[in-house]
Amino acid sequence: MRPLYGLILAGGASKRMGTDKAALAYHGRPQLQAAFDVLSPLVEKCFVSVRADQTEDPLRAAFPQIVDSVEIDGPAAGLLSAHQACPDVAWLVLACDLPMLDRGTLENLIARREAADVAVAYRSEHDGLPEPLCAIWEPEALDRLEQQVLDGRTCPRKLLINSPTRLLEPHARGALDNINTPGEREDAARRLEHPTGVPMIRLTLEYFAQLRELAGTREQSLETAFATVGPLYEELRETYAFPFEASKLRVAINGDFAPWTQPLKDGDHIVFIPPVTGG
Repeated sequence: MRPLYGLILAGGASKRMGTDKAALAYHGRPQLQAAFDVLSPLVEKCFVSVRADQTEDPLRAAFPQIVDSVEIDGPAAGLLSAHQACPDVAWLVLACDLPMLDRGTLENLIARREAADVAVAYRSEHDGLPEPLCAIWEPEALDRLEQQVLDGRTCPRKLLINSPTRLLEPHARGALDNINTPGEREDAARRLEHPTGVPMIRLTLEYFAQLRELAGTREQSLETAFATVGPLYEELRETYAFPFEASKLRVAINGDFAPWTQPLKDGDHIVFIPPVTGG
């Protein structure tokens, strides 16, 4: 098999978080350092993917870097820049915003790799689709991604969906949860404080208008470990491709309008109310 290098994607703007996600400390050190510490012993070489304007950032400057050489937005820029720098190696690509990630998840990913694979990825716990930012990308997959980008499509997940990707079931529950917002950050900190497991609560969700169409149902019952409705909506938004940011919606809990930060309890009935159009 091709040599396996590691790439930690740290070039994002962290707009939804409002502060640099790579610098957040979930484990007593910056998350970028935590990601590098868990990945680097498992690969031959390990790099941090950065934008050109981040090379002198004190946090990122401490690591071997691959600077974006592809002028597109999103994680595909880091993937293709690494492929251009080292075209004959496979890359274990890791987003820097995965504080729940455990070493066993990476070891299992590597152990299941075979010479004939185009890519190896985990199946998302939320929608069953490939997780592109904790995955092994072989050169063939990155060649395909390069062609996809030339055709105007920059989504790495779509490349894995449309390729013969080896899909694995999740190794540890919640290990690949992206932490993108302040609400999700608070929830992740709470979960890390309770490593034996955060109690699950059962909720009833109700959708209206376009949200109902995208979710494919008016009412849904689910279990969650989220403490507030904000990060729950962000997870649903990713799962169902809801077009609205939370700030554009109203939320009602048990019949009363509520803030996104209101604590949830078992049995709550939640209604998401999208913007009203027309007159």
